[in-house]
Amino acid sequence: MEVLKPRLRIAMVAGEPSGDALAAPFARALKRLCPDAQLYGIAGPRMIEAGVEALFPMERLSVMGYAEVLRHYFEIVGIRRKLRNRLLADPPDVFVGIDAPDFNLDLEMALKARGIRTVQYVGPTVWAWRAHRIHKVARAADHVLVLFPFEEPLYRQHGIPVTYVGHPLADVIPETPDRAAARAQLGLPGDAPVVALLPGSRTTELHYMAELFVDTAACLRRARPGMRFVVPLVSRTTAERFEQAAARAGGADALGIRLLSGQAHAAMAAADGVIAASGTATLETALHKRPMVITYKMSRLTWWLVKDRGYLPYVGLPNILAGKFVVPEFIQDAATPEALAGALLEQLDDPPRIENLQREFAALHRALRRDNANAAARAVLDLVRTS
Repeated sequence: MEVLKPRLRIAMVAGEPSGDALAAPFARALKRLCPDAQLYGIAGPRMIEAGVEALFPMERLSVMGYAEVLRHYFEIVGIRRKLRNRLLADPPDVFVGIDAPDFNLDLEMALKARGIRTVQYVGPTVWAWRAHRIHKVARAADHVLVLFPFEEPLYRQHGIPVTYVGHPLADVIPETPDRAAARAQLGLPGDAPVVALLPGSRTTELHYMAELFVDTAACLRRARPGMRFVVPLVSRTTAERFEQAAARAGGADALGIRLLSGQAHAAMAAADGVIAASGTATLETALHKRPMVITYKMSRLTWWLVKDRGYLPYVGLPNILAGKFVVPEFIQDAATPEALAGALLEQLDDPPRIENLQREFAALHRALRRDNANAAARAVLDLVRTS
């Protein structure tokens, strides 16, 4: 593709670690296709390393849920107002909101109203929570880049220009993860039963789920005394929350729990099974071809507001993508240690079921591999070229 013009200016916003991880290879692809492009906005550390100038730190936006956002409302709105004013005063060629729809859609509406091209990269999860947001997307975005094939017809039927670009995880996770190598990397024995616990990346998620995951590990440990657990956590704050929950249950060592700094993919590859908070981690687990149990807990206010607002009967990505319940889900009050432990053991004790899951997940992997970063970058540059 030809370079569009010197110093193409692309503003972008990521609001949490998953958005930062998605945006970094996208930014690198933009730089390859348009070397003089100036990239700037709200960026995390990976985006900054990829060449995005951070006008505001991403960490100030990393909160989740209605109740939690309310506590940070004025700070978040203040950041959005300052960024909006700056972009309106000195317009970019295109604005790309990377996920974070609660922040980005209002910003996109203001920019689009003033003639600035807008792209929403990652369609809001209208199929899981808050289905009514699709009408807001139509008002906010000139184009939507979606990660899953089932989203494309959903947006098109509402008249929203959309491109399916595949999922970046399908490009980086090998089709056949090496369990032995992952265990060697983490210093785990080759023959011990290992379960990866993935309680989320946000502090608010650990607030509601750390104790649930610790108590589930205790249930599993009683049923399988030699079982070990690995818990990848993304920050010191989330690690402290989990350590506190483990201490109240007798301590991480006594429960066979080992906390990891990151290394989530190694933990999944090393594991026999996974218990994961609903979100991207469930897709990562599926791409690693591991049996899993999906769970989620949130504040009662947030749950009351979102529980009946989706198009689909399930919330976990593997089930949504398969169009059926291929792995069990336990949400809010149904999420008990006994339920999670029992559901995981049922899978681990059923080899034919595991083989079926692996076939389902292998087909999913192939469907999602689309060279995501380059596909997204080309879609954005095509929008600018035709504007």
